[in-house]
Amino acid sequence: MDCIDSIYKTVMDTDWEIYVVDNNSTDGSQAEVKREFPEVKLIENDTNTGFAHANNQALNIMQGKFAVLLNSDAVLKENAIKKLLDFMTTTPRAGIAGVQLLNDDGSRQNSIDNFPSAETEIFNKSILRLFFPGKYPSKNTSYKDPIEVDSVIGACMIVRKEAMDEVGAFDEDYFIFLEETDWCFRMNKKGWKVFHVPDAEVFHLSGHSKKRTPWRSQIEYYISLYKFFRKNRTPLSYLTLRVLKPCKIFINLVLNILGNLIMLFQKEGLRNRLLKYYKLFVWHLLMCPDSMGIQKK
Repeated sequence: MDCIDSIYKTVMDTDWEIYVVDNNSTDGSQAEVKREFPEVKLIENDTNTGFAHANNQALNIMQGKFAVLLNSDAVLKENAIKKLLDFMTTTPRAGIAGVQLLNDDGSRQNSIDNFPSAETEIFNKSILRLFFPGKYPSKNTSYKDPIEVDSVIGACMIVRKEAMDEVGAFDEDYFIFLEETDWCFRMNKKGWKVFHVPDAEVFHLSGHSKKRTPWRSQIEYYISLYKFFRKNRTPLSYLTLRVLKPCKIFINLVLNILGNLIMLFQKEGLRNRLLKYYKLFVWHLLMCPDSMGIQKK
């Protein structure tokens, strides 16, 4: 409820409406929304339909010129939405803009990313950012002004309805992960620009569900990654990824086995990484079944 409460506390001097899409949660949050915020338009799904489909349900009936997509684990800081609206109003070719995401201690989270390519997926991103900082921007860089980027993280972003009407909404082939990256990619192909607005700040308490099932979340990410390449990259790039990515996972698996042996399996972090790479490698050996990802109930 902190997410909705932050909207009421921080969004002033503009007309807005709130849609909450509930993907069959079991924690009583639907009843709490109805009780605490009766004016909110609540959409209740019988199953977990995924991030893309759930957002599209609200995007397809929205009334305004702009839509702000806000995760339930995000909390707005003062004037965050005003800064996004001001930027979009003065930048007519901006189709999407994202915020600076923050941890609960105020430290910066990664809020931007490059479009996945053979280079980003085969090589270490830290090395790419070190040698090509202009092409591969880093969360460690403090930006004062808005910058054009490939993609923003979807925990909080604003989209122009005119751009969405031209490009289309989220691709619902993605259950979770990379749906916003695919959207930004399609925006870019149609001539719309994507920006990071650093002075619009939002707390993002991310990762709770991923921490509960880390290896399943990793598999689900790979399912989305392969879909992104199949949809948006050349057949050669897709084939290169499908051949070299399992090789990279195998190398990481061997290194983590050695690391755990050296530490006598006493480090929980090392054990968790070993399990992750083991599950990913087995998943590839089994021809990448969707059933091993996050369950789509």
